[in-house]
Amino acid sequence: MADFDLAIIGGGINGVGLARDAAGRGLRVLLVEQNDLGSGTSSASSKLIHGGLRYLEHGALRLVHEALAEREVLLRMAPHIVRPLRIVLPVAPGGRSAWLMRLGLFVYDHLGGRRILPPTRSLDLTHHSFGHPLNRRFRIGFEFSDCQVDDSRLVIFNAIDAAARGAQIRPRTRCVRAERSDVWRLILNDHGRRDVVSARLLINAAGPWAGFVNDNVIRLPAPGRLRLVKGSHIVVRRLFEHDRGYLLQSPDGRVVFALPFARDFTLIGTTDEDFNGDPAAVAPTGEEITYLMQVVNGYFRQAIDVGDVKWAFAGVRSLYNDGAKKPEDATRDYHLVLDERFREAPLLTIYGGKITTYRRLAEAALKRISHFFPYLPPWTARAPLPGGDFRYDALEAQVAHARESWPFLDERHARRLVQTYGTRIDRVLAGAKTAADLGERFGADLTEAELHYLKQQEWAETAEDVLWRRTKLGLTLTEVERQAVGRFMAAPPARPV
Repeated sequence: MADFDLAIIGGGINGVGLARDAAGRGLRVLLVEQNDLGSGTSSASSKLIHGGLRYLEHGALRLVHEALAEREVLLRMAPHIVRPLRIVLPVAPGGRSAWLMRLGLFVYDHLGGRRILPPTRSLDLTHHSFGHPLNRRFRIGFEFSDCQVDDSRLVIFNAIDAAARGAQIRPRTRCVRAERSDVWRLILNDHGRRDVVSARLLINAAGPWAGFVNDNVIRLPAPGRLRLVKGSHIVVRRLFEHDRGYLLQSPDGRVVFALPFARDFTLIGTTDEDFNGDPAAVAPTGEEITYLMQVVNGYFRQAIDVGDVKWAFAGVRSLYNDGAKKPEDATRDYHLVLDERFREAPLLTIYGGKITTYRRLAEAALKRISHFFPYLPPWTARAPLPGGDFRYDALEAQVAHARESWPFLDERHARRLVQTYGTRIDRVLAGAKTAADLGERFGADLTEAELHYLKQQEWAETAEDVLWRRTKLGLTLTEVERQAVGRFMAAPPARPV
């Protein structure tokens, strides 16, 4: 008998979403990730839960419909890390016409069964406060709804819930070889230690590494066509005081978001460039950074230059190659390829997908392999993620409750903890009665108690795990403070409890 029903290679959002769903249906699940959870593409997104307004131009109605419907599902599942976001779309002279935009937004409003999020409205940007940060040439625009997400934490909460339901989650564990017979025999390198396990079915959810896994681990020809597309982002000090985002049309027909980020910053992205190389070594180029700055400077009164960039990051999207000439036109839909052979264990390979539709991808994948296991119905749509067991519109009440329960927290600290951990804040503070009980303070409001929690319950092992994925405090801590976090995290790692 195999050790596991499912073995999943890849600890990005698709892998952990699958692990959670499968474990919740009673399957024995193993997930291995060669680095930190969500350390690749899943932490390098535009941080949006959205339908993809521009995908309507390509006729991708099924994808847009599914993604639009998922916005409110995820908002209810994870109200601590998924929040409604209103986005301002200025009408650019010479760009897409106002009537075409309004038509697209009408479809956008009605295609996904919106119930919570407010509809589109027109804006007079010459008089409205949302037009004040913009150059005077932008006179009219529209405001529509999507949601914003902390993508890294979405990965972590899915992994936490998967583990709570019995899945074995093993980050920093590389599958070096997969041998196929009537079961899969997997040879693993776990923090330098060799381990061997078996599974009835193998899922390749390695994202941009899917081709490498096919060629070098499974050693089978790739069952589908993989197209790698690089997307880069920059973060600058906030360009506007309000809580809306902006969708900006570039003169080349592409679009760029400028979004509120980590309270004091603005996130700008993304680019679309075909990529060849090692996904682990991806980084924004000077040309991409210049492109993003030029688009922003064409819209905002406050110009930015390279000295204003506080953080730049890039990720590689693993898309199904549908033959599109331009990378921005390649499909963002997911494709599931099942390889089943007589008397050999099956293999499922995942191509493409968006962070918005990860949960639906997991349902589709489990339906695709349902003839191998006793069928249990989908369940994740109505099950909150850890920390998200409160109403979608009750975030402010949670912040107020945190300040009442821990009076030594100031408003900023309480809000960050609630927006990071939700109702799991009690695990982070671990019975603290005074600020001194939280231990050493590493800068901003990062404390020893929070670092202990992250090491013990969220698989964090390095300063990078903490400062750029579990939190975004790397933006505010000094280099000396970041080094102090690194020394603390360098202590022998504590395995999750």
